[in-house]
Amino acid sequence: MTVPAVPVFENLVLGDIVAKVDLVLTRDDLVRYAGASGDMNPIHFNDAIAAAAGLPGVLAHGMLTAGIALQVIVDWVGDPSGVISYETRFTRPVVVDAVDGADLSIAAKIARIDSTTRTVRIDVTVMHKGQTVLGKTQAHLQFPGA
Repeated sequence: MTVPAVPVFENLVLGDIVAKVDLVLTRDDLVRYAGASGDMNPIHFNDAIAAAAGLPGVLAHGMLTAGIALQVIVDWVGDPSGVISYETRFTRPVVVDAVDGADLSIAAKIARIDSTTRTVRIDVTVMHKGQTVLGKTQAHLQFPGA
């Protein structure tokens, strides 16, 4: 097993894409998340109830989608304690098909580097079916001092 290299603050370049992940979110993932989070709203696992609510299908939990996006950053930086803040807006639902799931594409880009405070802002884009599903998704990271 290859352990990813921990990023070095001095080697970071504004505009670089530091992480890119394509994955499939399944109904099984939704059920596991519902159990772990306690969010048992049936729109996240029951087609009939989702349809009755006027939704296009069973939806992924917004916090699950946000959490997956943050995990991409944590995997890149190698230490979750380096994340000092994280924010996002839920802009579009992620419909999870019973058979095919939902394809997500996540990309993280360096948007700001502050050499004085050794902080970095990472902008994250989460796409589903060619559309962004989270808006203004940003993680602020603190790198250790020299």
